[in-house]
Amino acid sequence: MSQETPLSNNDSPSSILQRLDGAFRARDHLIDPEHINAYRLFSGFYEGYPELVVDVYSRTVVIFNYAAEPDTLQSVIREATGFIRDRYPWLRTGVIKPRSAPTSTARRGTMLFGDSPDEFVREDGVYYAIDLLLDQDASLYLDTRNLRAWAKEVLSGKNILNTFAYTGSLGVAASAGGDSRVLHIELNRKALDIAKRSYILNRIPVGDGDFLPGDFWSQMNRLRLSGTLFDCAIIDAPYFAVSRQGIVDLTSGSERLINKVRPLVAHGGILVVVNNALFVSGGQFMAVLDRICSSGYAAIEELIPVPEDITGYPTTRVRNPPSDPAPFNHSTKIAVLRIARKDRRTAQRHTPSD
Repeated sequence: MSQETPLSNNDSPSSILQRLDGAFRARDHLIDPEHINAYRLFSGFYEGYPELVVDVYSRTVVIFNYAAEPDTLQSVIREATGFIRDRYPWLRTGVIKPRSAPTSTARRGTMLFGDSPDEFVREDGVYYAIDLLLDQDASLYLDTRNLRAWAKEVLSGKNILNTFAYTGSLGVAASAGGDSRVLHIELNRKALDIAKRSYILNRIPVGDGDFLPGDFWSQMNRLRLSGTLFDCAIIDAPYFAVSRQGIVDLTSGSERLINKVRPLVAHGGILVVVNNALFVSGGQFMAVLDRICSSGYAAIEELIPVPEDITGYPTTRVRNPPSDPAPFNHSTKIAVLRIARKDRRTAQRHTPSD
């Protein structure tokens, strides 16, 4: 999953420190240097400085620079880094990720201070391997934290298809909740390797064929031809991606993605759909879901909110998104659908020895 570039902002370095201070105070309840968890310290798009996002992964702080010309934010980054280090002296490493840097190496991130970034975090009792320099993101999406908690609680003992798995966090959460079997499909082999590390950290057995590198479109065709059905399928696609087999575009193509995966869900099963397109309103996404459900073979069961450290708090939020996310609370819109089938076929059960 990737996000669109936030709007520009021309606030001074001194004003950003005031915004950071307010944001940090609102997050005091999240911060514990003894815990190896992950959270957002500053959500600039919502909290008044759209070009800046600050995340913490264990004892590593990651600063995202969204400026169209990254060098224009150098003084702000310098001031913010000093302020963060003074406020949280237990942070041992800092990384800067300029989204519009001219090289992929720079976009993946460079060190601001310290030696090397942390390699795992713990969330809701589950360990997640991370590689903060893997790509322009940070290998664990914080906006889907509540979805991971839901997966851990609800998907125990299920056969699960995790499409666009990336580093597999949703499947890891489901597996950590009990005896689930997850098929992770992801084009990026390095990301799948991180998913396997998460399994090892949580002592989850790695089964043959659980991690499948490959293109989404071709893999969906293969699974459909095989007649395989799952208790749950998850679609958490990138905002936009192109391959030889097809185009992923969450602005106009969500319905196509859903219709590609829905035939793989068993009767009475669950389809989880995430749309993080910033300029797709909640109403527009709900209209897509309503069309999917109009046949009577799907029904919206639940909308899962995004955590407040991502959306900003009532005392810190000063900006609304360009498109109204309601009835969702953020541009990352998460819906759980219950699926029915005409043939009433169910998923094949599995045992730990499968």
